[in-house]
Amino acid sequence: MSLHATAVNLVTLAEGAEHGGNHESLSPYITGGGAFIALLLLLWVTTRFNRDR
Repeated sequence: MSLHATAVNLVTLAEGAEHGGNHESLSPYITGGGAFIALLLLLWVTTRFNRDR
């Protein structure tokens, strides 16, 4: 693949990302909240297994 063809492909890909690259049904608040809950759950599980006996 030539340098010109690669540059054309990258420009085409970048133009597509400008016009609605995110899916409309994905809410950043739901995604962030779900990630936060998952991390808290992992922290809780880690602290349960890390107790000194």
